[in-house]
Amino acid sequence: MRADPTDVFVSWLPLYHDMGLIGAWLGSLYYAALLVIMSPLAFLTRPQRWLWAIHRYQGSLSAAPNFAYELCLRKINEEDIQGLDLGSLRIAFNGAEPVSPDTVERFCGYFGKYGFHRGAMMPVYGLAESSVGLAFPPLYRGPAIGRIQRDTFMRSGRAVPAEETDTKALRFVACGRPLPEHQIRVVDKADRELPECREGRLQFRGPSVTSGYFRDPEQTRRLFHGDWLDSGDLAYIADGEVYITGRTKDIIIRAGRNIYPHELEEALGDIAKIRKGCVAVFGSRDTESTTERLVILAETREKDPEILQQLRTEINAVTLDLIGTPADDIVLAPPHTVLKTSSGKLRRAASRELYEHGQIGQTRRAVYWQVTRLLFSGLAPQARRTAGAAAAAAYAGYAWLLFGMLAPVAWTAAAVLPRESWRWPVIRVAARLLAFASGTRLTVHGLDNLPPSDRPCVFVVNHASYLDGAVVVASLPRTFSFVAKAELMQSVISRVFLSRLRAEFVERFEKQKGIIDARRVARAASAGRPLMFFPEGTFTRMPGLLPFYMGAFIAAVDARVPVVPIAIRGTRSILRAYSWFPRHGAITVTVGRPISPQDLEAPATADAWTTALRLREAAREQILSYCGEPDLAEERSI
Repeated sequence: MRADPTDVFVSWLPLYHDMGLIGAWLGSLYYAALLVIMSPLAFLTRPQRWLWAIHRYQGSLSAAPNFAYELCLRKINEEDIQGLDLGSLRIAFNGAEPVSPDTVERFCGYFGKYGFHRGAMMPVYGLAESSVGLAFPPLYRGPAIGRIQRDTFMRSGRAVPAEETDTKALRFVACGRPLPEHQIRVVDKADRELPECREGRLQFRGPSVTSGYFRDPEQTRRLFHGDWLDSGDLAYIADGEVYITGRTKDIIIRAGRNIYPHELEEALGDIAKIRKGCVAVFGSRDTESTTERLVILAETREKDPEILQQLRTEINAVTLDLIGTPADDIVLAPPHTVLKTSSGKLRRAASRELYEHGQIGQTRRAVYWQVTRLLFSGLAPQARRTAGAAAAAAYAGYAWLLFGMLAPVAWTAAAVLPRESWRWPVIRVAARLLAFASGTRLTVHGLDNLPPSDRPCVFVVNHASYLDGAVVVASLPRTFSFVAKAELMQSVISRVFLSRLRAEFVERFEKQKGIIDARRVARAASAGRPLMFFPEGTFTRMPGLLPFYMGAFIAAVDARVPVVPIAIRGTRSILRAYSWFPRHGAITVTVGRPISPQDLEAPATADAWTTALRLREAAREQILSYCGEPDLAEERSI
């Protein structure tokens, strides 16, 4: 946020709500910023008071759940805000509940003529269990909205980008990347991490995470999965950003399709005579047929039976058009029936409890109809889910079996064969056979960018997975020396294997020893041996290109040899950091244009360090353009 004492935070959030207490009150106290606070009732009765407070006090920061932005659009007339100027607002947080793509787009568009900058709208993700904040998007970028194929996502959980012409595409708002020192992962029901663009349960960890429930060890035990905490939310990750798709307990499964209540609620709220923001969609378990029924509870002020029947017909038409199935029950209730929290979020579980206790009426389908639906719609999806989990586990086992067969062959070849020219072909064949036999499509681009085989060079490659070493061996028709961290010498297996491939071991933590190692590596490069560096030094679970260490580029400058950037894409999704559950996927390797240190030397400042810095930035820029992951140049390694 780049907050400082010059900021002014304008808030109507209750101080017993975590966003109001920790985000606004304690946040302003910490940064010595001015906090302008008003009653939640003052905002709810006249939403324009919030905007006028921003105008009057030149507010730079504010925060609210999505419903507040929607309320401003519905309740504020142009005559209420004549002369309003929101130009001072640099960040407007939108979180604490699902962020509506329509709301953020309409708010940015409508209030743009009152000075509101689109870049100020910041959809964020957080929860009380992480002291409010967990994921933030880039500052001033504005909302990013993902459009994905509806049927594919609802049936399989795969987030496949939709065509612009697809009018039924699902849309979710990006909530950014985890805050520094925090991590997020998306897992399946067995707590195995899923690849990108696959929906699952969101788990997280970091220094802001709660230690558990107060004096309730049983609930605390359910909350944690090892050192990961279960958020209760469903999400997928794409391009390193988190897309929240719903609450686990709110998702309704019908005929093998996941129904996301907030999307249907928003669409039904646009129906005339239905109160916007006062629609609750939930699943209700039928005790006789043991199946889940789709229930829509909507508020209206109408009482005429004919109008109410017309509304039910219109609701069913919208429901059928949006999710492909009608509702089992539509309950039209008077205002203030749908239960909400103190901050305005829908309480679907509590509304469902009201419904199931018969306090707002219910219309039951015939039991035989529900039993028939259960038999034909319930068993098949469950069978598909079970088969999918079994297939994933079988593939992981098969992949490890392949590795267990091929790795000893490669290691033995390196350790026993007397000539290096004999070792490399065996190791390369083993790496390529691992990719082929595991069904991993390996595509290599830019091999014509490789320097001639008799010319020394320095290869620099992004690091995303344990598989990266094998991938470069399989991809490049060239022998080279890995530059490996000194810690690998502690293991006999890795020390023997890498030493026989003439690897160079370097110290990462002891500065003086690291300088000596760097000079030794530079001499190796000068001697004509191509070197293979992973300049990030490590890799993380979350996607993103980390900052580069300088060693590879100093060696290239000292040896006056070109740097060849190589980008690997896809290995992180196949086998992530700290995970031993490989998944099926595809890998792309792109060899970039060689960069000569001599081309980057400036006559006025022709010192080696400056040239190495330029070389690093030029190589990193090429890798970033090919690897398909976000730029984490400003972040520390986790």
